[in-house]
Amino acid sequence: MIPLFSKNILWTIVLTTIVSSLLCMGLFYFILIYKIEKQLALHENSIVEVAKHKISWESELDDLFPSSMPTAFTEAAEKGRLSVVYIKCQYKNQTESSVRSQNNGSGVLISEDGYIVTNNHVVEGAGKITITLSDKRVFEGIFIGSDENSDLALLKIEANQLPYLIMSNSDSLAIGEWVLAIGNPFNLQSTVTAGIVSAKTRNINMMEKNGVESFIQTDAAVNPGSSGGALVNTNGHLVGINTAIVSEKGQYEGFSFAIPVNVVKKIVQDLKEYGVVQRGWLGVEFEDLDDATAKELNLEPIRGALISSVSKDGAAYLAGIKPKDVVLEVNGKPVTNTAYFMEIISLYRPGEKLDVKIWRKNQVISMTTTLKNHLNTYDPVAIYKTGIFENLGIEVRNLDALERALFGNTGIFVVSIKKESILYNTKMEPGFIVKSMDGLVVKDVQHLQSLFEQKKAGKTTWEGIYKNFPGSYPYIFQVIKD
Repeated sequence: MIPLFSKNILWTIVLTTIVSSLLCMGLFYFILIYKIEKQLALHENSIVEVAKHKISWESELDDLFPSSMPTAFTEAAEKGRLSVVYIKCQYKNQTESSVRSQNNGSGVLISEDGYIVTNNHVVEGAGKITITLSDKRVFEGIFIGSDENSDLALLKIEANQLPYLIMSNSDSLAIGEWVLAIGNPFNLQSTVTAGIVSAKTRNINMMEKNGVESFIQTDAAVNPGSSGGALVNTNGHLVGINTAIVSEKGQYEGFSFAIPVNVVKKIVQDLKEYGVVQRGWLGVEFEDLDDATAKELNLEPIRGALISSVSKDGAAYLAGIKPKDVVLEVNGKPVTNTAYFMEIISLYRPGEKLDVKIWRKNQVISMTTTLKNHLNTYDPVAIYKTGIFENLGIEVRNLDALERALFGNTGIFVVSIKKESILYNTKMEPGFIVKSMDGLVVKDVQHLQSLFEQKKAGKTTWEGIYKNFPGSYPYIFQVIKD
C-alpha cells in the first residue's frame, strides 16, 4: 500500500511532465508554422510575379482569371441578350416610292416560332420592318397587330427553334429588386444595363385619355433605340417591355419605365387571336384619393380608386356602382391607386366578370359586374386592318346591333385612320359609316373587300354618314393596283 503523501508527489510529477510536453510541442509548432509561412510568402511572391507577367502578356492563364465569377446577372443577361432583336423600320410617302425615313428600336422574342413583342411607337406606320437576331441573321418582320392605348405591337418572323424569354409575373416584382434592361441604344446592339425597381404602378401621363399607364420604374439606363427591349429579373425571365424615359435632353437621366409583362401577356394574346385588343370597359371615370377626401369618407389607410362619374347602362352602372364609391379590390387584388386599377381592368375582356369590393358609407360592399366593350355590348369586337384596309390606312369593323337598329343593316364603321394615309388626305374622320362604294350598297366588311377585288384602278367614291351629324358625306380617292 502506497502512503498518501507518496501519491501526491506522483501526481505532481505526472502533471508537470504533461504540461512541459504541451509547452514544448506548442513552441515547436509555432516555430515550424512561422518558418513554413515565411517560405510560402517568398514562394507566393515569385508565383504572383510570374502570374502578373503571364496575365499581362500571354493568354495562357485567361481562363483562370475571368472578370467576375458566374452570377445570376450573367446568366440572366445571356438569356436576355439572345432573345432581344434589333428592329429597323422604313417609311414611305403615300405618293412616293422613295424611302422617306427610318426608325430603329428593339423587340423581344416570346416564342420559339418567331413572335416578337415591341412598342407600337417603334413600328407604327412602317412600310418595311427588318428584324436582326443576336446571331446576325436577318428576317422580314410581319406585322400582326398593335395597340396604341398600351403602346405595344406584335410582330412575327418565319423561323423556328429560336431563343425566347419566359414571361414572369410582374405583380411579384418587389421595389428594390434587381433587374436588367436589354436593348439596342444608339444602334449598339445587345446592350445590357442593370438597376433596381424604383417604383411600381407609375403614371407619367405619356398616353392619351384611354391609355393604360401602370409602368415599372427602374434606374437601369435606357436610351433611344432601347424602346421595345426587355426588362428581365435575375432569373432571366421577362418582367416588362422598356418603353419610355423622363428626360429634358432625350437621353437617359436616371429613370426609365417599362410596361408590366402581365399587361403584355393579355395584349399579345388578343392580337394573336383577334388582331385587335379586346378591352373590357367598366364605364366609369375615376381619380386618386387624396387625404381630405379619404377623411371625408372615413377611409383609412388611404387607398383605392375614387369613382367620379358612372356612364348610364355601362357595366359599373348595372352592377350598382355609384359616384363617390371607392374601389378597394378587384378579383382579389387590392387597388393601391388609379394606375394599378387601370392595369387590373386592362387584363380582362368584354363579357368577363369582376368581383369588386367598394367603400361606401363606412362599410365594404361586395358586388359583381360584367365588363362591356366600347360599343356597350358584351361581345368581342373584330377589327379589320389588313389587305386593302392597310393600303388605305384605316381600321374598320361591322356595325353592332345598336348601330344596325339606328342606321340600317348595311354599312361598315371606320374605327381609325392613319396620319398621311390615302383616306386621311380626304379629310375623312374616324366614326364614319360607309354606306356605299361607287353607288353600290356596302353590306359588311367582307362585301366591301369583294367590291375592291372587282374594282379597277382609278377614282373611287365612298359615301356614308356620321352618328352625330346630319346628312350624307362623299369621299373621293384614287385606287392604285399593281
